Amino acid sequence: MRTKPLTFILILLLSLPLFVNLNLPAKAVFSSKSGVFVGVDVAYESILSTEQTIDKVSSYTNVFILGCSGNYNLTRLTILCQYVYDKGLSFIVYTDSGRYPSKQWFTNATALWGEKFQGIYFSDEEGGRVLDQQQYPAITSADNYSDAANKFTNYVSSWLHGNRSITARGFAYPNQYGLFTSDYGLYWYDYKAGYDTVFAEFAANYSRQLNVALCRGAATAYNKDWGVMITWTYRQPPYIESGADLYRDMVLAYENGAKYIIIFDTNKDYSQTILQQEHLDAMKQFWQYVQNNPRTITPTSSRTAYVLPTDYGYGFRGPNDSIWGLWKPDALTGGICMNISSLLTNFGEKLDIIYPDGTEPIQSLGYQNVLTCYGQHLADNTNTSQNSQTQSTTYSDLQKGITQFEFSILVVAAVIVVFVLGSAVVLKYKKKRTNQ
Repeated sequence: MRTKPLTFILILLLSLPLFVNLNLPAKAVFSSKSGVFVGVDVAYESILSTEQTIDKVSSYTNVFILGCSGNYNLTRLTILCQYVYDKGLSFIVYTDSGRYPSKQWFTNATALWGEKFQGIYFSDEEGGRVLDQQQYPAITSADNYSDAANKFTNYVSSWLHGNRSITARGFAYPNQYGLFTSDYGLYWYDYKAGYDTVFAEFAANYSRQLNVALCRGAATAYNKDWGVMITWTYRQPPYIESGADLYRDMVLAYENGAKYIIIFDTNKDYSQTILQQEHLDAMKQFWQYVQNNPRTITPTSSRTAYVLPTDYGYGFRGPNDSIWGLWKPDALTGGICMNISSLLTNFGEKLDIIYPDGTEPIQSLGYQNVLTCYGQHLADNTNTSQNSQTQSTTYSDLQKGITQFEFSILVVAAVIVVFVLGSAVVLKYKKKRTNQ
């Protein structure tokens, strides 16, 4: 009879999680449905050199990107696509022209290669070129942040979906093939302009996890795919990072849930490979890692979203980066950078960074926590009505008081104490009656 109170306590503790939301990051995560595509983006023209690279990597990759450097050669493209297909790899074709490949080429591609041909990688670094105001940026002037955002998305969208675009002239979008790109900033607006998959560039010494947070957050909000493009660390030979660093970057991308992990391969003259044996060994080692470690992806419900001000097109490459390439850092920049630095430390790979103007309300995205930086109005640049409707906490709120987890632990402890004391009283009462 004395075991009944203790049994009751154990039953209560086991059932308590059904009623109390601990708001903890979930340890059990969802399995990846479509796996990961790992491959090389070749940007040199030589058919022989490209085939040699394909031969080297085909046993430990499953996708290949066929680039071009302005020589729109359909014969070369067809030969290489068939070569990749014969190796059993999927492939993506790069272009920056609405006329290449031709409509007839797309018709033939569908019949020849089916789903192995995944789509078009159309241009790249549209966001980065705006931030740096280099190489024909999409915008060179704007009245304010919102005007800059609208001009950027309209310009890029016209290249993707306008009357002279690749989708209008080439194939039936979006049912037939996807649109890919890579970038090093403004990922949100790449998706908003119409890309289906954006590769966040791992380049130089910029924070990998920060770029993941920005790109994955945008992909989540727009219900799109995302990936990583590991590109140059240096502007001179050897261009690419060491084999050991390459392996670490690939693992980081994989563990963060990237659907595509691509290595960019060309020198500055677009004439030859830069992949040395150490890089090929790193890719092979990573392929084995994937086989030995079936991936699990942290669900959105276990991630935290940090919401930036509407149309705040900051580059996030340091405290002195530009806003839309047109403005210097403003009064909000320092605080936002400090918040993100702290959040990356606290949440790591479970942090996404988003804007409030996605295709769906923020609440419907299913994040565990939504933190906003709002506390100051940017004249003509933010939509205050959106801010007031967001049912979330500011970052400063996160730093105040005890956490929900701590509160829940206190609740559990209090329940245990109450029932232990109650059980003692009951036992004492029963013992007293027995003695009588």
